[in-house]
Amino acid sequence: MKLMRRVLAGTAVVLASALLASCGLESGGALPLKVGPGSIEPVPELEGARITVGSKDFTEQVILGYIIEFALSAAGADVRDLTNIQGSNSTRDAQLGGQIDVSYEYTGTGWINYLGHEQPIPDSRAQFEAVRDEDLERNGMVWTDPAPMNNTYALATSRATAERTGVRTLSDYAALVQQDPAAAATCVETEFNVRQDGFPGMAAAYGFDPARADRRILQTGIIYQATADGSQCKFGEVFTTDGRIAALDLVVLEDDRQFFPKYNPALTMREDFAEQYPEVAEVMAPISAVLTDDVITQLNKQVDVEGEDPAAVARQWLVDQGFVTTEG
Repeated sequence: MKLMRRVLAGTAVVLASALLASCGLESGGALPLKVGPGSIEPVPELEGARITVGSKDFTEQVILGYIIEFALSAAGADVRDLTNIQGSNSTRDAQLGGQIDVSYEYTGTGWINYLGHEQPIPDSRAQFEAVRDEDLERNGMVWTDPAPMNNTYALATSRATAERTGVRTLSDYAALVQQDPAAAATCVETEFNVRQDGFPGMAAAYGFDPARADRRILQTGIIYQATADGSQCKFGEVFTTDGRIAALDLVVLEDDRQFFPKYNPALTMREDFAEQYPEVAEVMAPISAVLTDDVITQLNKQVDVEGEDPAAVARQWLVDQGFVTTEG
């Protein structure tokens, strides 16, 4: 078993290194903006420590990545930026392989995608504790206490489509797929289309044949507007903390069978890194504690609806909260 784990770990390193090198991100980049100490003061143990921060490639993840970066920079670390990596598995492989030292990961993704469980744990705290314990034992990954925000998957539709079809719950949606697949044309992105915590698992939980669903693959950022327009997508995959839901007056379908897992973000680190720099978790704890649904939805909206830069949004929020100050 130990030999197999070494082989798998070595494979992950090679794959992640190849991926990052091909993207020109092998060693990361410098922070795009400067910060100074606020309530986060310089930490002697982190002074000059070279720490690489990673994130996935959607708005919320990039914002969370920058939040980590600015916080650790204010604490004195030499932070490298590896945000915006394509896909959950690529980001995870990069972290297991040592290209990334710290990132925010979601408890539901850890439980379903990385640990291979099919059924989520409904209680947020119990879900976190299960992921924390098993991922440490199996993969040497440390999870710190999660933020209260929960960015879970959902299906949404335009208000006009909801009123015309009467679909308000996922059970209603399942019935429509069975009765009239064309009326339930659904736009999803690539990961959701194949993940067990995505469309296939949802179809199984709600008792309909996923092959009957008229599915169209779009990039995440396009799905919201396409669903609001209703011409290409009658329904669309959304993230529940996305600011475009309210801005486009989309109706989120109730997950009446509670299929979708809780997706609370927690700071994740390899065990060796967490043991070398325990101060990282201490610096980030008060920040995670105030990352609520309302907070992250507003930050997402500033980027996706108002067109602001995610690095500037992340820094300004930290400044407004008093965690850091601006320099120059």
